[in-house]
Amino acid sequence: MRKGVAIVYNEPCPSRYDAVGEEKAVLAVLEAEEAVHQALLEIGCHVVRVPLVPPLELAERKLRALHTDLVFNLFEGFCGYPETEAVVPEILSEMGIPCTGCPGSGLRLALDKAKAKVILRAAGIRTPDFQLLNPETLHMFQLGYPCIVKPRCEDASHGLSPDSIVNDFAALEKQVSLVSNTYGGSALVEEFIDGREFDAAVLGSSECTVLPVSEIVYSLPPGMPRIVTFSAKWEPDSLYFQGTKSICPAEICVEEQERIIRTAVAAFRVLGCEGYARVGMRMDQEGQLNVIEVNPNPDVSPDSGVVRQAEATGMTYAQLIEKILQLALERKRQWLSTSVL
Repeated sequence: MRKGVAIVYNEPCPSRYDAVGEEKAVLAVLEAEEAVHQALLEIGCHVVRVPLVPPLELAERKLRALHTDLVFNLFEGFCGYPETEAVVPEILSEMGIPCTGCPGSGLRLALDKAKAKVILRAAGIRTPDFQLLNPETLHMFQLGYPCIVKPRCEDASHGLSPDSIVNDFAALEKQVSLVSNTYGGSALVEEFIDGREFDAAVLGSSECTVLPVSEIVYSLPPGMPRIVTFSAKWEPDSLYFQGTKSICPAEICVEEQERIIRTAVAAFRVLGCEGYARVGMRMDQEGQLNVIEVNPNPDVSPDSGVVRQAEATGMTYAQLIEKILQLALERKRQWLSTSVL
């Protein structure tokens, strides 16, 4: 019998991102949804599309009316309200419907970059020193320059530009004010690490598999900070897009590869991730790996980093999507067996 799969995603709508020229990242979910839809048809699933729009109460009613075997979760939260990303897996869990990717608890924890860093550090996983600052608390700044200033609870490189790297208090004050006013709340200020940068995609739950590691390689003009800015991801005509490449597999020795794998799996587990996630890391001056971010349910568009890493193992796009489905079903079987016991 064909398995019924509902693709749940957020229908793009006007948001605060439009005002700062970052609407391209919001529209990208449509590309991912179309690709996943075609892959599911290819592997023999019966597929329905379930776009969600605010308010949250309307989206919840739509979810609770679902009759499906499984949900492929592409929901990224409503624009301007990233914390709503966790709602879909939480509601589906209550309904007993298996859902791809991370549970709501893992999504909530990883989304709050400051809280995630505290958990990582408590587990002995290195991550750059940081502070949460807003215009009223700037006088409490005590890190060393250079620093990078980011939104606390955004992904897709929202809010990241060359100006995100600050080398003095005037630049720090300007960027913290910009981020706080644009994205709300306090800005995450980290000591900036400029070493080699790696991405590792982790698949699994109790047992984890790490796909071939990617290295982010920069060929930027002098003076341009080596970071993955918003334009590096979304603006093909920009210098950042053209000067930021992902090399997979990364040119690393066996010992480096093992350290990256161990670090990625440890970060994945300590933040409660399941299904699939991407872990970003950089080496500091001592050659030590530092976790920069953990991104549960990362982009699975055909040109995304996770897909590139899967292809390096010989997997087709459809095989990756099928693997993500299988992991969701395995998690439900494990939960049922534990409940019976």
